[in-house]
Amino acid sequence: MKNKKKLDIIYEDKKILVVNKPSGILTISTPKEKEKTLFHEVSAYVKKSNPKAKIFIIHRLDKETSGIVMFAKDKSIKYKYQNNWDKLVIKRKYTAVVSGTLSKKTGTIKSYLKQSKTLMVYSTCDNKNGKLAITNYEVIKENSKYSMLNVEILTGRKNQIRVHMSDINHPILGDKKYGNKKDGFNRLMLHALTLEIINPITNKKMEFTSKTPRVFETLFDNKK
Repeated sequence: MKNKKKLDIIYEDKKILVVNKPSGILTISTPKEKEKTLFHEVSAYVKKSNPKAKIFIIHRLDKETSGIVMFAKDKSIKYKYQNNWDKLVIKRKYTAVVSGTLSKKTGTIKSYLKQSKTLMVYSTCDNKNGKLAITNYEVIKENSKYSMLNVEILTGRKNQIRVHMSDINHPILGDKKYGNKKDGFNRLMLHALTLEIINPITNKKMEFTSKTPRVFETLFDNKK
């Protein structure tokens, strides 16, 4: 039996647990998958020290996205964060590698996002027919094929970055849903890099960071 990779813990105290999620694992269970989830791994971890311990998800990432995910150790903490999420979150930054070279090296993408019956998210200009989504980006590395971006989301909508990058014709590499299904990448090149948030109990600012995966950097090693 293969040894499971050790849970990558970024921060832990008596109230919360912040971990680095690998790409390719669900944050929480679905009807098709109950156990191979980050939630299951985190739950098993806290039960090692206390079999009665429980864990609660505060926010989530897409299965294909890696990076920072935050859990609560009791239900009241979960709701303190979730019910005030937009007020508590100061910054949410991502690293993304997209296809092509962007003519505008910095920019803001704004649209209203709506989900279809087939669970595809798409942009609309109709503010009565979708939820406002705002994405800021900045090119930090590029070559003739790809661009690496610093991305900051001012709203947290489902698939927001993926849809917005596709909207400007620079889809994220490895995005089989909104990009090129045949681009040859076996993971989504999107990583939740930084979460800066106000602790609702102490009112103090907390900042969590997760290093950009090395595989992102290799695309720009000695390439023109």
